[in-house]
Amino acid sequence: QVQLVESGGGLVQAGGSLRLSCAASGRTFSNLAMGWFRQAPGKEREFVAAITRGGSSTYYSDSVKVRFTISRDNAKNTVSLQMSSLKPEDTAVYYCAARGRALFPRKIAALSSEYDHWGQGTQVTVSS
Repeated sequence: QVQLVESGGGLVQAGGSLRLSCAASGRTFSNLAMGWFRQAPGKEREFVAAITRGGSSTYYSDSVKVRFTISRDNAKNTVSLQMSSLKPEDTAVYYCAARGRALFPRKIAALSSEYDHWGQGTQVTVSS
């Protein structure tokens, strides 16, 4: 069983930055494709970013492209989400997700149903 623990959330002013981290355990991390999703109050969970098992490919939603960067450290079993130029609409609970198979075809990276394991989430609040 894969355990995922997110950290790094908090309160930040619009235009600021935050870095989220997700620590994974329970399975060889390099065999896991990783993703970040978020859910705002009253809204459905939405895709934010994903990274392939080796880290060679990354995918982003249009709403965060350019502002957010996903990365992973397979030696430390962690995946991170660097968020910059934050906007109030980025306020949400951010979830780390893991998939025990390749992110192929590319379109599945954005589908929450394609991920097998989820963290508990970390709150990000952006004030205007």
